[in-house]
Amino acid sequence: MSTPAEAAIPDRASGVAGPRCALSVAVLGFFIITLDALIVSVALPSIGAALGGGITGLQWVVDAYTLMLAALLLSAGSVSDRIGAKRAFGLGLVVFLVSSAACGFAPSLPFLVLARFVQGAGAAVMMPATLGMIREAYPDAGARTQALAIWATGGSVGSAAGPLVGGALAAWDWQWIFFMNVPVGVVALVLLARVTASPRRAVPFDLVGQVSTVVALSALTYALIEGGQHGFGSPVILASLGVAVAALVVFLVGQVRSRAPMMPLDLFRSRPVVAGLATGFALNFGFYGVTFLFSLYFQSFRGQSALATGLLFLPMTVQSAGISLLSAAATRRFGARRTVIVGQLVMGAGLLMLCLLPSTIPVWAVAVLLMPVSFGGALAVPAMTGLMLASVPAERAGLASGVLNTFRQVGSAVAVAVYGALVAGSFASGMRVGLIAGAVMLAAAAAGTTRSWKL
Repeated sequence: MSTPAEAAIPDRASGVAGPRCALSVAVLGFFIITLDALIVSVALPSIGAALGGGITGLQWVVDAYTLMLAALLLSAGSVSDRIGAKRAFGLGLVVFLVSSAACGFAPSLPFLVLARFVQGAGAAVMMPATLGMIREAYPDAGARTQALAIWATGGSVGSAAGPLVGGALAAWDWQWIFFMNVPVGVVALVLLARVTASPRRAVPFDLVGQVSTVVALSALTYALIEGGQHGFGSPVILASLGVAVAALVVFLVGQVRSRAPMMPLDLFRSRPVVAGLATGFALNFGFYGVTFLFSLYFQSFRGQSALATGLLFLPMTVQSAGISLLSAAATRRFGARRTVIVGQLVMGAGLLMLCLLPSTIPVWAVAVLLMPVSFGGALAVPAMTGLMLASVPAERAGLASGVLNTFRQVGSAVAVAVYGALVAGSFASGMRVGLIAGAVMLAAAAAGTTRSWKL
């Protein structure tokens, strides 16, 4: 039976599929993008045992993907417009699939990290193209809203399935967490061949902004990850931080001078926009930092298998889809600002509770205590996104959404880098410091939300 979104526009009869095929492709693409952001975390001990590298190397396995996704996300929208959403999705998907296979066949950790960089680049090209195809397939606003809800569900399922699927496949062989992308991607390519070609638009591409963004984020991530091993006062780390600052200056100057900047700086004059970006960063920092940290905790310190670890994460991840629906109801009942603040405070309280874990606590109790972290995030994100987009003119909504997603991905990458650096010495004390830092960040973001948005 077709959904209202699928039935709104009939399929074309000439063998070229209509909106339902485009929507299926977009959902599959979003599913594997979000799946691969989390599926690796549970398999990290297995990857480390097979390829070595220590905790620093394992941080790069996670962050290489997230870093490229964050760094390329803004300009990927321009690429999608220039060459057409369908063609951009196909290009990104082929890159994603080839790099996924390369990840699975990786003979060493550096090779795996390099392949993850490429995989993240493919995901970045795919992401805005999924929305572009939905926009083209569903010109009717009501049908498009239904289609976007289905698309979002694909991402939620990917996030929820990531730790469990990763744990199950890692228990067999960690390489299959990457190989599984191939059949899913092939199905998406077959469906993509039946989607109507997308129009092209002559939009500018900010080369200076893109290059400086990649350099700045890469240098910052390198400093945060390697600083835990070499010391933050070492010459190589200070040099890396210097490169990050220099690249940031080039980026800012370029945005001021460019006639078509990828991230217009006047966007940051709006307090609601700044509050939204800070909230998005803090929420992803808390969620992805905890996922990375407790994947190591369960397996390295509590003796759990990869499969058991995936099951322990299941209550945390599965509830997110349901809480997103609760967020919409809470927003209607109590207002978006209150919903965002409550979500931030619940996640912060969850992080503080995890600081107090006794060493003898049953692992099932830890799994229960992880739930407030995802509860708070799932409650806050939809309301926060709506508030931020309502704070900008309609013609800048797409740009603001892209900037928000970029800040969220940067929060994920920074979280893994920071948590890994903190636990490199003493896991227990580093874990406490990291969790407290995340809670303080969320409290500050909640204060910003209070000041920046009306009830």
